[in-house]
Amino acid sequence: MDLDIEALKAKIAELKKEHRELDQEIIKIEQIGSDGIRLQRMKRRKLALKDQIARLESQLLPDIIA
Repeated sequence: MDLDIEALKAKIAELKKEHRELDQEIIKIEQIGSDGIRLQRMKRRKLALKDQIARLESQLLPDIIA
């Protein structure tokens, strides 16, 4: 069980790193003002990463029955 949790945490850290790097790339491209299609793809990828991070983080939280 601890291995699963550690694997999830490692995956989350990896995805967060990719998200930050993508954010920096997007900022650079927006400053240059070129390649709109690439920018759209990068923004979609960033959003997908955010969703994936949220899903994985929710797996780390115990189910709470109200």
